[in-house]
Amino acid sequence: MQKFISTCLRPEVVKTALKLSIIVGTILAAINHGPAILSMAFTKQNTFQILLTYIVPYAVSTYSSVKVILSNG
Repeated sequence: MQKFISTCLRPEVVKTALKLSIIVGTILAAINHGPAILSMAFTKQNTFQILLTYIVPYAVSTYSSVKVILSNG
């Protein structure tokens, strides 16, 4: 578990996950919450949902990168 976490924190893993999260999260946020974003009508619920829209691609990218790095030794 310690090796998995330390790999998650490697600069190249974090950088890649951040880039992917920004791109994919922005696209998904626009699709799913476009009207709320454009009208700046944020509720606690859709703010939380938008936050998750960025966290999920970050987590998926990080997990995928770490699994590949660890499987390659």
